[in-house]
Amino acid sequence: MDKLIEKIIEKDNTPIVAGLDPKIDYVPEFIVKECMEKAGDDWQKGAADALFEFNRTLIDNLYDIVPAVKPQSAYYEMYGIEGLICLQKTISYAEKKGLYVLLDVKRGDIGATAEAYSTAYLGETVVGDKKARSFTPDAVTVNPYLGTDGLKPFVKDAVRFDKDVFVLVKTSNPSSGELQDLKVDGMPIYEKMGSMVSALGADNVEQYGYSRVGAVVGATYPQQMTELRSLMPNTFFLIPGYGAQGGKAEDCALAFDERGLGGIVNSSRGIMCAYKKGDWKPEEFGAAARCEAINMKEALKNCIK
Repeated sequence: MDKLIEKIIEKDNTPIVAGLDPKIDYVPEFIVKECMEKAGDDWQKGAADALFEFNRTLIDNLYDIVPAVKPQSAYYEMYGIEGLICLQKTISYAEKKGLYVLLDVKRGDIGATAEAYSTAYLGETVVGDKKARSFTPDAVTVNPYLGTDGLKPFVKDAVRFDKDVFVLVKTSNPSSGELQDLKVDGMPIYEKMGSMVSALGADNVEQYGYSRVGAVVGATYPQQMTELRSLMPNTFFLIPGYGAQGGKAEDCALAFDERGLGGIVNSSRGIMCAYKKGDWKPEEFGAAARCEAINMKEALKNCIK
């Protein structure tokens, strides 16, 4: 987590992660048309190539402003093998630009299956005397619904390979309270989850005072965020829900400490689709994304003290 915090500080204390969740509808038509024509009958390759060109231009326009990007794997998996190739190309390109890459996979299982997921995204796959990383992000998101035995393999590999894990605690979606707000022994489930995450990361608190086991806490629920920040002082927050989902900069600010550290705020559609607002031309989508990121940076800075 120190690596992420240092990149935030290097980028003028900008706690923004740009979500790369590229539906084909988000990609300007001229890119889609060109890539589909080159691919011929292989429409999956054409679509995947269009997504990569979209991502590449976004990264080129954002890498000197934001410290991190967050590809969501589902938007790549839907195009099969070509989509997965595009995903790793996107991760590699972002890494070459010096960005921290948080892969949003929300995996969660038990036993050997959890170990296999962790190996795929954080560790190394070994066959005989050969070993290699299948995907190369700095961190992944994990679904904790199956309990600690579904989380420990990820934490173990995070420690071993110097990576991070972000565990879902209080998510930003409208129906999250159906389960997460239920009380057990007088305590909401999201608080119980927060306590579990804190305990998992207690032995891995780093230089800046935060563990390599982070938490996903949505900006759409500021009261719960306040409670969780108090409960989890050594846990770094990934904060979705800003912008399109209704979360505001002042809501996000509740996650930060007196140094202005403690969280990173995600914006996906707001940045990717900024060119669809105002007078931007489709060819200017990269510049529009940059402008939106700068505006978001200023909004957060005005609220985070």
